[in-house]
Amino acid sequence: METKPLDVLAILKLYEIRGEALMREARAWFFTQFAPQSGKEIVRLMLSGQRQSAFYRMVVSHWDVAASFVNNGGIDERLFLGGNTEHIVVYAKLQPFLAELREAIGEPDYLSNLEQLVLKVPDIEKKLEGRRRLLERWAQAGE
Repeated sequence: METKPLDVLAILKLYEIRGEALMREARAWFFTQFAPQSGKEIVRLMLSGQRQSAFYRMVVSHWDVAASFVNNGGIDERLFLGGNTEHIVVYAKLQPFLAELREAIGEPDYLSNLEQLVLKVPDIEKKLEGRRRLLERWAQAGE
């Protein structure tokens, strides 16, 4: 697919959204404080109505929607993957709980756009391990 100026604008818009104050707060929480131990724990959080529930949904839906744009040809995949890695970190945090989470909420395709895009990344298993180590360091630094 030929890169078009609209692809670039869409990626810049996604990046701009990440910089909005509430999204920055949500992202900081997700990466440094959110430490789920199970899919059921994530479901409880989602249903809690707490501020962190909104943070979780903001971060996760942002990247699932972005992945949907890429997966469906709305944004050039090569261009997107060349300039973004945060979606890999989001997936790395959720992957261990994804099957349980999908079963608990009765949605077998929950976050499937994100998963599909992330799994296209070359050498992804090694990258996911590295991102999980990074998340652990961030969590320890935030304690």
